[in-house]
Amino acid sequence: MGVYLNPGNESFRMALNSEIYVDKTGMIRYLNTLVGTKQRYVSVSRPRRFGKTTAADMIGAYYDRTADSRELFERRKLTECETFKRAGGEELSWDACLGKYDVLRLVMTRFFKEYVPAEQSLSRLQRLVFRDFRKTYPKADYFDEENLLQTIEDAYAEEDRQIVIIIDEWDAVFRARPMDKDGQKLYLDFLRDLLKDNEHIALAYMTGILPIKKYGQHSALNMFDEYSMMAPMQLAPFTGFTEGEVKELCAEFEMGYGEISDWYDGYLVSDRIPIEKRKAYRQGDLGGCQIAIYSPESVVKAMHNGYIRNYWNKTETYEALAEYIRMDYDGLKDAVALLMDGGRLKIDTSTYQNDMTTFHSRDDVLSLLIHLGYLGYDDERGEVFIPNREILAEFKTSTKSEEWTATFKAFAASQKLLEATWAKDEAVVAEYLEDAHNQAGNRTYNDEAALSYGIRLAYYAAQKYYTTILELDSGKGYADIAYLPSPKYPNIPALLVELKYNKNVETALSQIKRQRYDERLEHYKGKLLLIAIDYDKEKKN
Repeated sequence: MGVYLNPGNESFRMALNSEIYVDKTGMIRYLNTLVGTKQRYVSVSRPRRFGKTTAADMIGAYYDRTADSRELFERRKLTECETFKRAGGEELSWDACLGKYDVLRLVMTRFFKEYVPAEQSLSRLQRLVFRDFRKTYPKADYFDEENLLQTIEDAYAEEDRQIVIIIDEWDAVFRARPMDKDGQKLYLDFLRDLLKDNEHIALAYMTGILPIKKYGQHSALNMFDEYSMMAPMQLAPFTGFTEGEVKELCAEFEMGYGEISDWYDGYLVSDRIPIEKRKAYRQGDLGGCQIAIYSPESVVKAMHNGYIRNYWNKTETYEALAEYIRMDYDGLKDAVALLMDGGRLKIDTSTYQNDMTTFHSRDDVLSLLIHLGYLGYDDERGEVFIPNREILAEFKTSTKSEEWTATFKAFAASQKLLEATWAKDEAVVAEYLEDAHNQAGNRTYNDEAALSYGIRLAYYAAQKYYTTILELDSGKGYADIAYLPSPKYPNIPALLVELKYNKNVETALSQIKRQRYDERLEHYKGKLLLIAIDYDKEKKN
């Protein structure tokens, strides 16, 4: 048994011996279908406290040829389905891959430190692993102790054997040395050269907080399939604790399920859509393929200690969140206020570059917070939200400084504007619109598009309840702004807004009726408010 090569099963055995162990061995059944195929590259990203290391320990214990782990698995969920089927249709028993491979286990945080250059870290890593290979295969004709790919090729030159490579905390260099772009590229090139098209690799399994780093729309490690908090697919049930698993723990430890759910539930993850349901899903007849996930470490601590509280901040200081949400991107603080009020927000995650420094917009920052576990993500609707009370407490702690006072004051005013609109109190609505318009500055003075921006800014809190549509094509023209109620709020009215310059509100209301802007919204009959707003260019009010 080596330190890195074939490290054995002791870490997994300790997990099994713990007071609380939730059986996730069913995950291996899926990984076995990938072994020795083109899909053998698996990258799993989850937040801290979500069981990445325990899963890596389990995988290593299963495949390690030196570990003798049958007793650890034969009574687990892995064996509930006695066989697994490869993509080609071949059926194999649950233990077909048990103890069949060398296992190389690398925890990258052991090598990459803030004060150590990446090149030096990689050199040390390869020399240490070389030492393990030399002990295991002493007769091999090794060429270069600082070239891991060459070491593997030399060790297996006369051995009919493959290797499973497990890389834990793969993104350590991006977190320890976030500004070291050259070092990051050197590291990515090292992984690509080591792993890509390497016939000696039966399975490559990587874990990290971040998905694989992108440059533009591309990745140096494009051979990997990614299973992230945004889309864990086949690995969704193994991302955290499921509802059924938490209910079992609550019954065993005599804890109230409702309160546990309120504090630690809320992460929606997209499951794989079974083949037999895909047609229904495309046609919109399927209610969704998402499952709710609980924060594992918080649940375990609550069960172990016997009381419910915020356990998140025991392993993560609030500054980690505060640093990101105070960034000066247009609309970021307003978005945080909306989310803290229980709202959801549509975001575009496509431009996020999967690191902790490259941000170009509000949505890039919010995308990072999904991967860090501070936000839940509804993949079907493209919306983010604060998942539970534990994380809400982190947001409250991170927004106590004076710099947030104006943001929360503006959001409260937006909420009152919305309530006044529902009450059809035109004097109060005009007062709040005027105040929001003055706060927005010159961006709302020049034309109708700018005025539309000012109105949407004033109604920012409406995003909690509505979907906003600009220039709604309806009847004989286009309504300026339409707010359509979320399915979660079926009893609130739809809002149809018409803007005018230097005219009057009667003209705007007449246009809505004359042009039949309400035709597209006929199913809101009886629950549709028509809102006319006129702007005086000379008086600027």
